[in-house]
Amino acid sequence: MQHTLAQSLRAKLRLPVMAGPMFIASTADLVIAQCKAGIIGSMPALNPRSTQALDADLARIAQNVGDMPWCINLVAHKTNERLAADLEVVLRHKVPIVVLALAADAGLVRELQANGSLVFQDVIKNRHAQKCAEMGVDGIIAVGAGAGGHTGDQSPFALVSEIREWWDGLLLLAGCIANGRGVLAAEALGADLAYIGSPFLASTEANTQTGFKQMLVDGSAKDVMVTRCFTGVDASFLRPSLIENGLDPDNLVPATRGGAINISNGGANQRAWRDIWSAGQGIGAIKQAGPAGEWLDWLANDYAAARRDMGLAS
Repeated sequence: MQHTLAQSLRAKLRLPVMAGPMFIASTADLVIAQCKAGIIGSMPALNPRSTQALDADLARIAQNVGDMPWCINLVAHKTNERLAADLEVVLRHKVPIVVLALAADAGLVRELQANGSLVFQDVIKNRHAQKCAEMGVDGIIAVGAGAGGHTGDQSPFALVSEIREWWDGLLLLAGCIANGRGVLAAEALGADLAYIGSPFLASTEANTQTGFKQMLVDGSAKDVMVTRCFTGVDASFLRPSLIENGLDPDNLVPATRGGAINISNGGANQRAWRDIWSAGQGIGAIKQAGPAGEWLDWLANDYAAARRDMGLAS
C-alpha cells in the first residue's frame, strides 16, 4: 500500500522533491510556483497572519495548482494557540498533504486521514519515527543533520538506514539537499522524495528580505550554527544575522527555562525567524536569487546530469 503511495506521488512530479515548509518565508505564491514547476509545494499554516488569511490562501492555492499535490504544515505543539482554528480551515479545504511538526497526536492523524488528507510527520530520531508509524502516519520525513529550521543531529546515512530497517512506507529525507546530486543521493540512501527548503529562501516568491537573500547567496556551511536558545529545540540559524542583531553567537542566553519547547509568537524570543534568519548547511549551492520556477528548472537539469553521470536512465 505504501509503495503504491510513493509511486502515485512520483507519477505526478517532475522531480522526486517536496518543498519544506519554511516559517514566515513560504507563501501561497511560492507554493503555487513550486507546484507549477513540478514538485510538491508547501507552506506552514502559521505563515498567513490570521486563520482568515490562511483560509483565503488555501482557496487560492487550490484554484491555481490543478491536481498537483500540495501541503500545509501544522505545528501540533500545545504552545501553538492557532492550532484548533487552523485545523478547522485545513479540514474544510481538504488539503491533500498535512505535515505535523513538534508533536505527535494520534487523534489528529486519524481526523486528518478520515477527511482525506495524507499525513506526514517529521522526525529526527529512529524512535520518533517508530512512534509516528504506530500512530498510522502515511509518510515519515527524516530530518538529518545540517537541515534548516528545526534540525536533527544525526547523519542522514545513519538515520535513513535505521528507519528503513523496519519502515517500507513513504520516506522523505531533509538536510543539505540543494542540487541534483543531493536529490539522487537521497534516493540512493532509500528515500522516496528529497525534502528541500533553504534554496527557496532566496526565491522571488519567498517572504524574505533582500538582505536575507543576499546573505544566502554569499554564505556557506560555515555560516550556519545550531542553537536551542530561541525556541527550546535545536534549530539552524545564520551566524551573520545574529551578529547583525547585536548577539554574540558564542554566548547566547536560553530563551526558555529548562529547555522547554515554546513556539508561541515564533518562540520566546520574537526576533527568531523574522530578524534572526534560519537556513541549512546546503546554502553554498545557492548562487543567486530569483524565481522559484527558474531554480527548479536548473535543479531538473542538474538532476538529469547527475543521473547521466551515474549511468542511470533519464
